[in-house]
Amino acid sequence: MEIRQLRHFMAVVTHGSFTAAARAELIVQSALSTSVRNLERELGAELFDRTGRRVVLTEAGRALLPAARSVLAGTRAAREAVAAVSGLTTGRLRIGTIQTLTCVDLAAELASYHRLWPGVQISLREATTPELVEGLRAGELDLAYLAPDAAELPDGIAGFATWHEDLVLITAPGHRLATAGRTLIKDLADEPFVDFRAGTGLETAVRRLAAHCGLERRITCDVTQIRLLVDLVRAGIGVAIVPRRIGEDAGLPCVSIRQPEPGRTVVLAGRAPRPRNPAAEALLDRLTGPDHEGGRAPDHGKGRAPDHEQGCTRSPSATSVFRRYGDGAAPMLEP
Repeated sequence: MEIRQLRHFMAVVTHGSFTAAARAELIVQSALSTSVRNLERELGAELFDRTGRRVVLTEAGRALLPAARSVLAGTRAAREAVAAVSGLTTGRLRIGTIQTLTCVDLAAELASYHRLWPGVQISLREATTPELVEGLRAGELDLAYLAPDAAELPDGIAGFATWHEDLVLITAPGHRLATAGRTLIKDLADEPFVDFRAGTGLETAVRRLAAHCGLERRITCDVTQIRLLVDLVRAGIGVAIVPRRIGEDAGLPCVSIRQPEPGRTVVLAGRAPRPRNPAAEALLDRLTGPDHEGGRAPDHGKGRAPDHEQGCTRSPSATSVFRRYGDGAAPMLEP
């Protein structure tokens, strides 16, 4: 049974004859008659009494009538629902992000998106990079900001835009290094550290950096939220290594680290080759369009430097970033 056959059946019912029904459906009468005959053959019963001048529903036809109306109404509703999603008058957008995202003002980007398409419901998930990758693979997320620690994204995941972030040492205002401007990794051997709990994102990145440089850190406190980490550093419990923007937004001294200069790559990713969800496609077009920088919204407050001076640089493409940092030119660090 086909939707087209039910539509032809209803046209005969509505217009009272095969000739008028064919005219309304914009097909020849023989084609419409054949369609109805095929429907009758599939159902095993005649639907119309054709003996008089006007076709009349049989008992089988009257039994089919309410079901046909319901099916055709559901079909129209389905078309309207899909059209609404495609036209972004409704729908759902599912975004994932690492907790320490700083290169993109995600709140401002989503607010701008909401002003354009207020009918789209936005769902935002904060998780580690492996969890976000699994969310993308499972179709639970449309797009996600990742900080991968490998030279290539996992199979089936595509990178649409990339940024490079500098990592810096943050200290309490009165700390001995607060006004130093820069320091070497080896000079941090006696410093107590505040860090994320083992295995949770940024801690992995910093731990790998320390191991690479032969630094044995003394962890005095571990946390799971960046806000708590910043508060503890401010209170003087220890120092921490974080993306530069986090320290600057918190108003804490940011000390550049030399030999090596740590950094990480952040990638806007999704399932390859492009999102199938029209709502996600619209956001991706905004974030990666030629007239959109894709970085944090400009801050014109006193003393605020441009983003490229705050340790956040957008790279031309995901491919070029993985080529650049995947060959050992700079450490690849997790979120």
